[in-house]
Amino acid sequence: MKLPGKTAIVTGGGRDIGRAVAIKLASEGANVAINYFSSSNGAEETVAAIEANGGKAIALQGDLNKKADVDALVFRTVETFGGVDILVNNAGGLIARKTIAEMSVEHWDAVMTLNLTSTFLMTQACLSRMTSGTIVNLASQAGRDGGGPGAVAYATAKGAVMTMTRGLAKEVGPDIRVNALCPGMIDTDFHNIHTPDAGRRGFEANAPLKRQGHVDDAANLVLFLACEDSAFITGANIDLNGGMLFS
Repeated sequence: MKLPGKTAIVTGGGRDIGRAVAIKLASEGANVAINYFSSSNGAEETVAAIEANGGKAIALQGDLNKKADVDALVFRTVETFGGVDILVNNAGGLIARKTIAEMSVEHWDAVMTLNLTSTFLMTQACLSRMTSGTIVNLASQAGRDGGGPGAVAYATAKGAVMTMTRGLAKEVGPDIRVNALCPGMIDTDFHNIHTPDAGRRGFEANAPLKRQGHVDDAANLVLFLACEDSAFITGANIDLNGGMLFS
C-alpha cells in the first residue's frame, strides 16, 4: 500500500480519468472523496466499486465554479475522513470548439472558469486544511501545443494550469508538492464528443506507441505523483501522449 490512511479529493470523479484515479488511489489505501457535477450514476458506481474492494469513499455533487460548493466538498471530506492529504484537480473540459472569430466573451469566460478558476478555488480551499501532502493537476497537451482546431480557449486555460502548477510548487514547498499531467489522446468521452474518429485513427497510426492512451495510464501517473515514489518531483508538467509530443 502506497497511501495507507491518506485522504484524497478527486474532482470530476464520476467518469473517465477521474473515476480511474479515484479507484486507483483507493486501491492503495486512500480514503477518497469524489466530486461530480452531473455524472451521479458514475459517481455512485465509483463509490460502490471502491467499497466492494474494501475501501472508503464518498461522493458529493457540486459546481466547482462556486466557492460555496467547493467549501462544502472540503468540509464534508474533513468531517468524514479527518483531513485532506491529496487533491486531484481533474474537473474541466472544452465545452465546444470555437475559433476566436466566432467566440463570445461568455464562452471564453466559461472555459476559463471551468478549467482554471475551479482549480484555483479547490486548491485554495484544500490548502487551508493541508499541512503536508500533494496536489496533482490535470493540464493537457493542448497547454503545450495550442490544441486542435477551435481549442484556443481550452489550450490557454490549460497552459495557465501548467504555470499555476510551477508557481504553486514554489509557494507551498517543501511540505506540499504540486505537479501536473499533460494528457494527449486518451480514450475518454472528451474525445468521443470533440474529436472525429478519423483523427483518433490517425493518432494511432502516427503515435510511436500505436495506440490511444487509456484512463489507467493517467491514473497510474497520478498515483506516482501523489505518493512518496515521486518525493523529489515538484513543479513538473509531465507529458502523457504516447510519444506524439516531446517537451
